Amino acid sequence: MSRGNGTSGTDERNVLGESLSPCGTDPVTGFARDGYCRRRFDDPGRHELCAVMTAEFLEYSRAQGNDLVTPRPALEFPGLEPGDRWCVCVPRWIEAHEAGVAPPVVLAATNEAVLDEVPLATLRAHEYDPDEGDGPTSRDGSSST
Repeated sequence: MSRGNGTSGTDERNVLGESLSPCGTDPVTGFARDGYCRRRFDDPGRHELCAVMTAEFLEYSRAQGNDLVTPRPALEFPGLEPGDRWCVCVPRWIEAHEAGVAPPVVLAATNEAVLDEVPLATLRAHEYDPDEGDGPTSRDGSSST
């Protein structure tokens, strides 16, 4: 598959071989802030994996020098909270997996390009289950699942 910039989620596939679903809109995620974890030439970080943030992952990421909690309005970054869905960098997710703190993965919203680095079995082992706990909620408190 070529690395394009795409205009809709449906021109790209997820790790299940289906049309790519949106990852998150509250806050809006994706390298292009369009809600999708797209594969793009201009994204050296490879924000292709849709994950549901956990306190453990956010703490781990901050300790690695990538503070995902502090808002950065100039970068259109609101700061993340546990339960937010976010397109994370593939290398960071792999590091977190090796450290035992990988966040759950939303398979339908994770780009198939991730499969060149992470086996589907590994992703399935970390598959997000909205029935566990309360599941993520939007910032206004309504359910997003």
